[in-house]
Amino acid sequence: MQYPTRRPTRHPTRRGFLIQLSAGAAALAIAGPAFAAKPELFTGLVEGVAVGGYDPVAYFTMGKAVEGSAEHALMHQGAKWHFSSAENKAMFMSNPDKYSPQFGGYCAYAVSQGGTAKGEPEVWKIVDDKLYLNYNRIVQGIWSADIPGNISKATMNWPKVLAN
Repeated sequence: MQYPTRRPTRHPTRRGFLIQLSAGAAALAIAGPAFAAKPELFTGLVEGVAVGGYDPVAYFTMGKAVEGSAEHALMHQGAKWHFSSAENKAMFMSNPDKYSPQFGGYCAYAVSQGGTAKGEPEVWKIVDDKLYLNYNRIVQGIWSADIPGNISKATMNWPKVLAN
């Protein structure tokens, strides 16, 4: 008696699976849950500190991402902000709008696409004296292909994307 042969089930390759997983994670990160409004200021999933604990003034004065310290902290817009020095804290207090990241510290590209994603403090750019954060370097590359257009789109989408 001959049994019918069964073709082996084709399983996705590890690379294919990771690509699908990454795409799904990116879509979720940009879209976010539809059932909860997001806070106006991104403070991370756990830590509750703006800009991931990095000093927002240092981007402008030192030209790099510098971790802040709880020793030089203040509350602003319902979040804790850390600074690397008392001087930077004072500069922020004198003009918080100048030093705060645009779009509440969410990824500028995600906001331009009508969603939100976390802004990564080490993936940043200052454009026209304003601080923008992106989700990662790949996303920043996409955003950088049309910075003025993406800023314009994000400005039109902000803050209504918080309701998504």
